[in-house]
Amino acid sequence: MKCRAAVLVEQKKPLVIEEIEMPKLGYGQVLVKVICSGICGSQIGEIDGVKGPDRFLPHLLGHEGGGEVIECGDGVKNVKAGDRVVMHWRKGAGLECVPPKYQSKLGLVNAGWITTFNEYAVTAENRITRVSDSLPPEVAALMGCAVTTGFGVVNNNAQVKIGESVVIYGAGGVGLSIIQAAAMSSAYPIVAVDLHDNRLELARKVGATHLINAAKTGAGSNIRQIVGNGGVDVFIDNTGNVKVIQLGYELTSSCGRLVLVGVPKKDANISINTLPLHFGKSIIGSHGGESLPAKDIPRYERLYQSGRLSLKEIVGRRYGLDSINQAISDMRSGAVAGRCLIML
Repeated sequence: MKCRAAVLVEQKKPLVIEEIEMPKLGYGQVLVKVICSGICGSQIGEIDGVKGPDRFLPHLLGHEGGGEVIECGDGVKNVKAGDRVVMHWRKGAGLECVPPKYQSKLGLVNAGWITTFNEYAVTAENRITRVSDSLPPEVAALMGCAVTTGFGVVNNNAQVKIGESVVIYGAGGVGLSIIQAAAMSSAYPIVAVDLHDNRLELARKVGATHLINAAKTGAGSNIRQIVGNGGVDVFIDNTGNVKVIQLGYELTSSCGRLVLVGVPKKDANISINTLPLHFGKSIIGSHGGESLPAKDIPRYERLYQSGRLSLKEIVGRRYGLDSINQAISDMRSGAVAGRCLIML
């Protein structure tokens, strides 16, 4: 069996659409038809080599998707053929397998336990979670990373309390989910900061109470004016920009929390006065919001089905697989507000 996939052949270059051949399923592996995939900033980081040279080229990308199980390998118990699933990069329930390798004209193509920029994917059982057939594939894709990370950041990393002030720097897919989770936690004020007005207007729709375009005005002075001289309770950075991280540290209160979601470039360092860390201020590194997909996704699906969680607004634009490089370009430029989705 063969299918098409977007392959990272060389860092800092466009993805290449190539035909790949499905390997025989091994222990703990599941064959999934990918219906919809989101594009996360992490994939742009992989393309750009944010963490350094890639030793596994060529390889497949994508870590959030909605799909349907086609076949299960030995040992798989949590899903069966015909099940609709969320595809996620955080470990869930079930077995972890040996990552698959695909044959192609490029030679051997590597992959992790989950990839979604391909029409069919061999995944580990613990990288998919069953959902109801009525959950739209676009929503399932968002729950693969954007929603689980965003809500996990608020619930697990920042532990936002009712009435606390929150600044979210970067209003992409994850940032919009963080804003909505902060609103559901009754935080106030909720300050969204971005470089693009279209993203900020979307941030307002999902719960931001104040908007700052950092390309047009000084973010620091505006944040101080909104939250007061005491500082912000929670500052969440989605950019990985060390200047933003340092600004967040300066703006948090004496017992405030600086939560780092975005990943800085390799060897990019910050310079801070560590004394406040001894008296209540904290810096927290987030790893996908420490989410537990097998537990969190069913909860979030209930919220969505009941109308309490709004996700259609987070969908920015839909593209075909052949247009994936255009989608990535639109993300970089800020042309699209919300998550760019690939329909397969």
